[in-house]
Amino acid sequence: MSRSIAIAWLALLLSAGGVQAGEPVGHPAPPLELRIWLNSPPLDMSALKGKVVLLRWWTDGCPLCAATAPALRKLAAQYGNRGFTVIGVYHPKPPGDWNVARVRHAAAKLGFHFPVAIDGDWSALKRWWLTDDRDYTSVSFLVDKRGVIRYVQPGGEWHEGGGAGHEACRRDYREIDAMIAKLVSE
Repeated sequence: MSRSIAIAWLALLLSAGGVQAGEPVGHPAPPLELRIWLNSPPLDMSALKGKVVLLRWWTDGCPLCAATAPALRKLAAQYGNRGFTVIGVYHPKPPGDWNVARVRHAAAKLGFHFPVAIDGDWSALKRWWLTDDRDYTSVSFLVDKRGVIRYVQPGGEWHEGGGAGHEACRRDYREIDAMIAKLVSE
């Protein structure tokens, strides 16, 4: 790809809303280094190379996380047999206020049957996202088969539905869906 085409493509992505200047797009995904997992043995990004991975940090009691849950379940079902994995990363608010039973209950309530990691002290969230002042901690990352971050949805909710006022949610869902389709085909 020529430099001018790459710059134009980056400008398009930056204007699309899901990716903002200064985000880690194009950089290798940091390690997760999380020890407690539900629905799977412990995973880390190095072991997930060869798969497209969508990571979503979430917490219980968050209406934005709950609104995004159906989209996560749908994408997991739609692309799961094509080398795609969703990982929910639970981060309590405030950090440190959690227990496995609480997380298990919250994940079941949201229908999260995919791998769920517990980031109880926000250590992974700090490595991945909280390097700058952020509006949201419930961020989503899309990582390609080589382990490179290809898309960041900077938090809040994203989904297919919703009425007036949810145009950005639907736009972000369409962008994420299209990016997954592209990445699993590469």
